[in-house]
Amino acid sequence: MTITLPLKADHVGSLLRTDVIKRARREFENGTITQQALTEIEDKEIVSIVKKQMEVGLKAITDGEFRRAWWHLDFLAGLHGVEEFEAEYVSNFKGAKTKNKAIKLVDQVRFEGHYMLNHFKFLQEAVEEYGDGSQVAKFSIPSPNMLFTRIQGDAYYKDDQDAFFHDTVTAYQDAIQAFYDTGCRYLQLDDTSWIDFVSEERTKEVTGRTGLQAEELIDLRVRCVNEAIKHKPADMLITMHICRGNFRSTYITSGGYDAISDAIFADLHVDGLFLEYDDERSGDFEPLQHFKQESLTIKAAGEYVDLENLALSPQCGFASTEEGNILTEEEQWDKLRHVVKIAESVWK
Repeated sequence: MTITLPLKADHVGSLLRTDVIKRARREFENGTITQQALTEIEDKEIVSIVKKQMEVGLKAITDGEFRRAWWHLDFLAGLHGVEEFEAEYVSNFKGAKTKNKAIKLVDQVRFEGHYMLNHFKFLQEAVEEYGDGSQVAKFSIPSPNMLFTRIQGDAYYKDDQDAFFHDTVTAYQDAIQAFYDTGCRYLQLDDTSWIDFVSEERTKEVTGRTGLQAEELIDLRVRCVNEAIKHKPADMLITMHICRGNFRSTYITSGGYDAISDAIFADLHVDGLFLEYDDERSGDFEPLQHFKQESLTIKAAGEYVDLENLALSPQCGFASTEEGNILTEEEQWDKLRHVVKIAESVWK
């Protein structure tokens, strides 16, 4: 089916893991159930949340990332040449610590198929079976910048950043085509690398570490995304979610979009943007003046962007990691119902 963006009520994608999922994953890790048994439980729980999303009125339907531990590492470690490992660094979320997992490069980055293609296929089949034809299966993967800028170890490329850039972009081009061939028509790229430029402290750290100016780094990240998606089929929609970190209802940093407004609102070639705009630490709406109208509180944002180009969603997923944010499942579904209700009242 043809989906026109922006969907006026949408969501980033991850949902609180149910108690059934949490228990099954613990049992699998302990070796008391098999991978097949875990998959069967995941399948059943995903069907349940697919139906629930339809019930609250959403049109973009996800699998809640129920099969993942992390929103990004699970996908990235599925690429050839990328491995997940136990890192020594300490998470810098405000008031919370994540598991010390990271990724490293041990060989040439390539896309050689991916187990998440089957995850999408199952989701799509469920949407088709239980939907009424007005819903679309939406799948989220980390942006290529989450590989190119966030590795903790490099035993392969070392200082050859041009080769690393090329291979990252090529792997993503192949991945995007593979998801399309599997039936995906709505893909979301999640990218937290932009937080490097929303505060002076973060920008100073990344420029000092790389030896590049902020403008050079921003341009590089824009090119990484645009090159990765430049061959996407015309009927495949690709959006990007940008936030300031999300773990157990905490965040990494604060700051507005001012330093990256030209880049993300005018230069990125994505079909839509999911932006964190829910509190003071996200800055004001003034950077939206750089938004290209032809490419892409609601009243305040409408002073800078035509209402028809705006949409509403929660500012991030409910469970970027399997631990989930600090709210109940009932509160999660109530919030999504509220998003749908507001959208219906604003965009009649």
